[in-house]
Amino acid sequence: MSPLSPLSPPQDPEFRAFLAYSAEIGHDRLLVQGPGGNTSFKEDGVLWVKASGTWLREAESRPIMIPLALDPLREAVRSGDPRAETALDFVLPHDGLPHDGPALRPSVEATLHAALPQRVVIHVHCVETLAWAVRADAEAALTPRLAGLDWRFLPYVRPGPPLTRSLLALSTRNAPDIVVLGQHGLVVAGATVEEARARLGEVRKRLARPVRPAPVADEARLARLAAETPYRPAPAEAQHLALDPASLTLARLGSLYPDHVVFLGAGLVTTSPAASLARQSAPMVVAPDEGVFIRRDAPPAVEALTLALADVTARLDPAEPVIPLDAAAEAELLGWEAEHYRKRLARAPS
Repeated sequence: MSPLSPLSPPQDPEFRAFLAYSAEIGHDRLLVQGPGGNTSFKEDGVLWVKASGTWLREAESRPIMIPLALDPLREAVRSGDPRAETALDFVLPHDGLPHDGPALRPSVEATLHAALPQRVVIHVHCVETLAWAVRADAEAALTPRLAGLDWRFLPYVRPGPPLTRSLLALSTRNAPDIVVLGQHGLVVAGATVEEARARLGEVRKRLARPVRPAPVADEARLARLAAETPYRPAPAEAQHLALDPASLTLARLGSLYPDHVVFLGAGLVTTSPAASLARQSAPMVVAPDEGVFIRRDAPPAVEALTLALADVTARLDPAEPVIPLDAAAEAELLGWEAEHYRKRLARAPS
């Protein structure tokens, strides 16, 4: 194939299965929240990876996978080439992705997908995994639960090439099939889609934790509290954060993973009483013992990450050694151009 010939996505059954599985996990809020998470597929020296800011649930309905020159990108990571940061210089000519905003670019985790040799790589912000990965003793706690699997634990480092280099340093000989990313998420890989699916399912089963029940929110009262303010009530499933004291205590610790910082801002904004909502400006606000509220003009990713915070904290105990991202990590994410781009692109899936 001429390097100037525009590429079209592969038409073989395995790639179609890859798109179907990407869409499937994109519809599962316990795996993927909003435009988070990414998947990739390698074929004939090409890395097909999700475009940054797109929603995995769209994988079958629109062409969200971008082709990259695999070996040159791998070499750029190994040599410390700054072009690996965005991977834009490694995008191959292709048929193009329909969009109505900034030009689409590869996932911020494109280098991670390139570095792993397996054909199929799945990166998710799995709630069951996060409920362990946000602990200070995460690796020790995970070791007996993941015994017998080919896995590694990687302490938090900024997503993108820094994360990829840490993984390469950790796995100098054989790349693992499963990587738990401290305060970040989960990566599973396999030679086939079914192999990756089986590994992800096994990890979820082993790491499943009970959900702490919480009082049921009074939806009519929430609507009255939000009336005449820039806010609306968050979904009922998110009201844990205001009505369950344990969830609120945990959420107040700070930002537990990167996408919280990107879409909700650093930490947690609370207000009391809810009547003071009109004076707030944060994307999401918690009024303790009253309710959780989302700005009416917030992009859909804000609701998705609000639900994620409720899902994670409902699986944790305040007595556990939970550690939020530190101020330096938050500042790094807030100042990262790649995340400014993803936030600008945030929109509802088509």
